[in-house]
Amino acid sequence: MTLAQRALERLDAWPDLTVGPASCGTGLALSTPHSEIVHFHGDREADLHLTTGAIRRFSGDLAESTAIRILPGSRWVTVRLDCDTDVDLLLSLVSVALHAHQAAQPPASHAPACNLHRVMLLPRDLDPSGFSH
Repeated sequence: MTLAQRALERLDAWPDLTVGPASCGTGLALSTPHSEIVHFHGDREADLHLTTGAIRRFSGDLAESTAIRILPGSRWVTVRLDCDTDVDLLLSLVSVALHAHQAAQPPASHAPACNLHRVMLLPRDLDPSGFSH
């Protein structure tokens, strides 16, 4: 079983999440009634849908993790699944995402495009969250 499969299996047991096809057309998604939260695009990677506020709040911690890739301006972060600790990190971030989306007013009717097939180029002077302060 791959790390992505292990993460998907664990998250599928959460009562607030439902498995279905990802809206980007590649892989599976875990969704709430209001928003897609996670896309699994392969055996070692997942895109996680956070709110702008959550990304701002945790941008320093996210930027320090070698498992996290942030695309400036995107509300999705990519989690590289290289070990069991990365799976645990993903599960923790899914919990953050669920709380952030529940608190968002109004809830998102659909998720913006995930990071699949996007190129990440970071200018040296850009905040790691991709947002200005």
